[in-house]
Amino acid sequence: MLYFDCDYNCGMHPAILRRLEETNGEYTGTYGLDCFSEGAKQRIQDACGDPEADIFFLAGGTQANAVVIDSLLKPWQGVVCAPSGHINVHEAGAVEYTGRKVMALPDHEDGKIRPEELQDFLQKFSDDGSRDHMVEPGLVYISFPTEMGTLYSAKEISDIHDVCKEYGCKLFIDGARLGYGLGAEVNDISLGFLADHCDSFYIGGTKVGAQFGEAVVFPHHGAPDHFFTIIKQHGALLAKGRFTALQFDVLFTDCLYEDIGRRADTFALQLRELFVRYGIGRPAVLSHTNQQFLILENSMIAKLRGLVKFEVWSATDEGHSLCRFVTSWATTQGDIDCLEDICKSVSGN
Repeated sequence: MLYFDCDYNCGMHPAILRRLEETNGEYTGTYGLDCFSEGAKQRIQDACGDPEADIFFLAGGTQANAVVIDSLLKPWQGVVCAPSGHINVHEAGAVEYTGRKVMALPDHEDGKIRPEELQDFLQKFSDDGSRDHMVEPGLVYISFPTEMGTLYSAKEISDIHDVCKEYGCKLFIDGARLGYGLGAEVNDISLGFLADHCDSFYIGGTKVGAQFGEAVVFPHHGAPDHFFTIIKQHGALLAKGRFTALQFDVLFTDCLYEDIGRRADTFALQLRELFVRYGIGRPAVLSHTNQQFLILENSMIAKLRGLVKFEVWSATDEGHSLCRFVTSWATTQGDIDCLEDICKSVSGN
């Protein structure tokens, strides 16, 4: 069986496992107040070109999204996102559970927010004479890459950031798959750019080779007051915090983080090319990252079942469905070669 169903269905990168084993017997401070956490923060600050960045390590993406959004919003405010945004679809209402309304902008197949639509939305709220009876949009949430594997350009993020500043909104960027975005050939965004164009973002570890963990970054010493305490209030503070941080210390040594992303992206593009070449499926959107969304005939899906693990997202018409195929740090060239043999067999070529 080949596994292309998600990017966190295998353990962890061997370099992380080795480092955890090497340091397992050491005694350190708790709750992230330890030498490993400090070292990892320094590496991330260096990578962002921001020695004043405030950095906190959380266990997962849902915790990071819910805690950061709750901490950045005032009691009467809500968060704006794309309809496909993870906080709107796949987090079981975690943000709403904190009392924050999620407001979705018009839908687009590529999963992006358009700066002009955001401006129109915020301006309409500002012009509404009943706005004091309404939830105020106080924060904009985007993902890089998006839920559809697509990328914002530097200009698009810059334009969104400018709109946010114009209307007094904060900008938060979900980086659960940030490594795959940074590693894409067409990407023109760096960690330093993100640090200068948002109020907070996080560097995903869970989906990019870590066993678990996300590194939340507040650029330029911008963390909310008592954010450490806010994390604990949300039940998201790990007692053995060093284990999250140590993984990022490894990921940000010798460019491993971006190398993982670049390698997985390369395999994802090879996967897409195989499906097109053998007439098995066609791209639904143009993704340059590790998530590939392809439209397949339902009969072809049946042939692939039992040979390849992937996700069927939705029907596109009576005979076709939208499917997601995902590569990861664990994908090998051997997997792609085996997939080609399967493509040849099921296509009859």
